[in-house]
Amino acid sequence: MRLMTILIFRLTFRDLWGETMDDHNKKSAGDSEIDAPANLGNPQMQWGSDVVAQALRNLDIPYIALVPGASYRGFHDSIVNYLGNRTPQMIVCLHEEHAVSIADGYGKVTEKPMAVALHSNIGLMHATMNIFNAWCDRTPMVMFGATGPVDAHKRRPWADWVHTSKDQGALIRNYVKWDDQPASPEAAVEAVYRANQIASTPPYGPVYVCLDLTVQETKLDHDVSVPPASRYAPPVTAMPPDDAVDAAIEALAKAKYPILMVGRVSRSQEEWDRRVDLAERLGVHVLTHLFDPSAFPSEHPLHFHWPAQEFILDSEAEIIAKADAILSLDWPDLAGYIRHGTGHSQTQKPTDATVIQCSMDSLLANGWSMDHQALPAADINILARPDDLVKRMLERLPASCTAENPLVSRDRYAGVKHWTEVPLEPENDPDGVMSLQTMAYVLQEFAETREVTFARLPIGWPGKGMRFRGPLDYMGKDGGLAVGTGPAHTVGTALALKDSGRTVIGIVGDGDYLMGVGALWSAAKMRLPMMVIIANNRSYYNDERHQERIAIQRDRPVENKWIGQRLDDPAPDLIGMAKAQGLEGEGDIDSPEKLREALLRGEDVLRRGGAYVIDVRVLGY
Repeated sequence: MRLMTILIFRLTFRDLWGETMDDHNKKSAGDSEIDAPANLGNPQMQWGSDVVAQALRNLDIPYIALVPGASYRGFHDSIVNYLGNRTPQMIVCLHEEHAVSIADGYGKVTEKPMAVALHSNIGLMHATMNIFNAWCDRTPMVMFGATGPVDAHKRRPWADWVHTSKDQGALIRNYVKWDDQPASPEAAVEAVYRANQIASTPPYGPVYVCLDLTVQETKLDHDVSVPPASRYAPPVTAMPPDDAVDAAIEALAKAKYPILMVGRVSRSQEEWDRRVDLAERLGVHVLTHLFDPSAFPSEHPLHFHWPAQEFILDSEAEIIAKADAILSLDWPDLAGYIRHGTGHSQTQKPTDATVIQCSMDSLLANGWSMDHQALPAADINILARPDDLVKRMLERLPASCTAENPLVSRDRYAGVKHWTEVPLEPENDPDGVMSLQTMAYVLQEFAETREVTFARLPIGWPGKGMRFRGPLDYMGKDGGLAVGTGPAHTVGTALALKDSGRTVIGIVGDGDYLMGVGALWSAAKMRLPMMVIIANNRSYYNDERHQERIAIQRDRPVENKWIGQRLDDPAPDLIGMAKAQGLEGEGDIDSPEKLREALLRGEDVLRRGGAYVIDVRVLGY
């Protein structure tokens, strides 16, 4: 005897939601007029790929970035002629790397997955570097791949054979959270829903669903149910236990010099405000990092040091060495920072400080990639979302602990100079070139009176160069230290914020720009207002510095460090590349005055819905 009645959802969109697909397309047509299909009529679910498309729509994912490919032509058709290129809408890209990085940039802002489609094994191989980068960024993403017919009898000569792999997911299995290759439309529904659930469960990450061409292109001969996605949502994460929260509070209360290291946390304004509230009620010294998105107001009185840069500075090491209690909110390289501060490995001679580590990142360690970093010693190790710990600590702190009467006295800060007391100043640069410090000074000045989101900052950007006052002020760097992701991350950020009124700016190096410049066409296509500012030293300068170090170590001529590094003679036409893709821009920016004027011209282009590229000549950094 059945204990409940199971409602079976039928084939048409009207059966699912009380309206036809045609009704939906008419209602959503006003959302975007870009590449709107014609003569759709009232399409019905008739093909295997229609089932996949319907499941994807039920997840309410607004965009799918792709480079077209025959392996998923059925899925492509379903998105266009069954869904009407709405929810998701296609973001056409010029390279699979750009498709993944645009989704990465979007996910950094929204903390929600964007979809990506990759053509068979070859498209997947194109995308692998940026998939790894998204993995290291801990960005939610739902990727769809495709393979030629698994049934060899159904393969066309040549193309279907070279585009078929027995285990395509194996190419990326070490740096995605999950992958699947469903063998029927019914299995595809489950695969799509599970993919979204896994990608959207902390710690976030990319997932991959490979669609057999035969499953896509087989006409349905029976009803396939595609239930609403609400019952397959990501699980609610567990709150940290009270005893661990109380132990953390007690450890901090006993400390004389506690510090709070804020790493990978939420973009939510509410959770940002809670982090500020907690720091003030605890009375802790706060550290943040430029590799992560903005996580705490950098000018706050408790944020004594400017945001950390690529490598830990001696001034930061002194703070860590002095600390007798450390509260880490998913700081990505906690053991490395403590080692630099104490001079000792955390497994050979752990710090004497009490360490409270809150992170879920250990759930992703798999032995293939070392992106999990060194193993930190932790006295209280809490497996939870860092912002959930913040919420619970606020709830369990004594009511007497306020910003005016913090848990730990602020007397220890007497005489400690805040980093903003020595403001960033432009340098006395030579004619025809600027330092990054001068460039940062002008950008800081520009952002002071505007709501700006910095999608990226280049290597060597001065920590004093930005004032972060909200969770959307800065989106961090690329977790995998990839090259060529900056332009596409900026596009993805602009896509996520296109109706927000914020000014999106990506500051990238010239090498990063040259590898990723093709992503800008997608911004022009989608009419995304954004600026890309190139810190152009006409060199792979980071590697010049490496060659300099090697030459010094080996007592060889340092003056040869530029060979095989310089991007000059001829200098690439960076603005010409942007204009060829439909963007506006200008170069020969070599002074603060010229940069100020270029920013205003760029701002005017953004107001009209366009994108602008500025080529700034900078010193090697």
